[in-house]
Amino acid sequence: MSRQRSRRIELPPAQENIEKLEKVVNEGNYYGAQQMYKSISARFIKEKVVGKDIGERIKSEVAKGTYSDNMIATINEIALEDENLSEIALEGQGPATVGSVIYVTAQRFSEALDILHSGTCIQLSNGQVTCGAELALLFVEILGKGKVPYDEEILERLKKIYESFPRVQLPQHLWDVDDMQQLSENIRSAKTRVEGCSSFLKAAIKWSAENGESISGSPELHIMLAEYIFSESPEVDMTKVTYHYVKGNNPKKFATTLVSFLGKCYPGEDDLAIARAVLRYLSTGNLKDANILMDEIKNQVESAEVTFPKSELMQFINYLLRTLERDALPLFNMLRANFRPSIEREPAFNEMLDDIAERFFGVQRRNPMGMFGDIFKLMGAE
Repeated sequence: MSRQRSRRIELPPAQENIEKLEKVVNEGNYYGAQQMYKSISARFIKEKVVGKDIGERIKSEVAKGTYSDNMIATINEIALEDENLSEIALEGQGPATVGSVIYVTAQRFSEALDILHSGTCIQLSNGQVTCGAELALLFVEILGKGKVPYDEEILERLKKIYESFPRVQLPQHLWDVDDMQQLSENIRSAKTRVEGCSSFLKAAIKWSAENGESISGSPELHIMLAEYIFSESPEVDMTKVTYHYVKGNNPKKFATTLVSFLGKCYPGEDDLAIARAVLRYLSTGNLKDANILMDEIKNQVESAEVTFPKSELMQFINYLLRTLERDALPLFNMLRANFRPSIEREPAFNEMLDDIAERFFGVQRRNPMGMFGDIFKLMGAE
């Protein structure tokens, strides 16, 4: 078989696709653009698992020159989808060549990421939250498929997506609302935004945990998620906000959020929110940030004209922080006993205090199953 001059089959450059798709979005065809973003980015990263027997048969027939037109079509389809088959050699002449075509891998993750990042930000900037959130998840999915390592450049791209999610101020009080139907629609929209942004950031945190240095995920991404939940949720879940701030690395920013919460929460929620935050830090062994948080809250309430809560629970937290500065397990136990009614206002507090006792004083937590739990533990170790 004569060999003709080879030509290379490639997908159009990513920037060319980005400009075309941006034009489609600007024309208002959001749904059409969405399908194109998904299909075009997929073409850059198509993967197909080819069984070893099929791969060997193709290699054998290609090497002998006995392949048919159907075989050429099969290789054409697979080589564009499978990175491994792009390395098949024909008659020892280099990359996978069939007739006059050189097949190149279609796994171009960087270009797929460029297209999806552009599409995500454009859709979100046009208020298309559902479309933007879907593309944002695809962006993170490709980070994982491409085994892209976590670094500052990727963090900046993720941050840009996060900042593209719309923010709409909801009225703080119902008596400020004239149109209840409009309020209902705004609340539904807010829930959609929070769900979309949360799904994106949770996926990004999971990816960063698998491809970065922190086993719990990027601290910066945790803070972004905490901020968005707090600022955009129609009904703020401070437990979730606290969880992600504590996984973050900015207790001063967390203090600002808590002071803001103090100014609009219901009576009795203020001291619980502060106690929950401090105990969550301490349960991870982070006494430094717990102290920074408390000091910063006390400093900020003065300028924010917000009253710092005065309650037995706050007294307990202040005593606890001092106690953990030294080896004082008896005093720790006495505080738990004396302030039990305040501690039991939230069931999770006792569990966190058990964690604190273990981290700071080496107290082993009791197995809730008692003797049987210990037996099962020994059996599992065998």
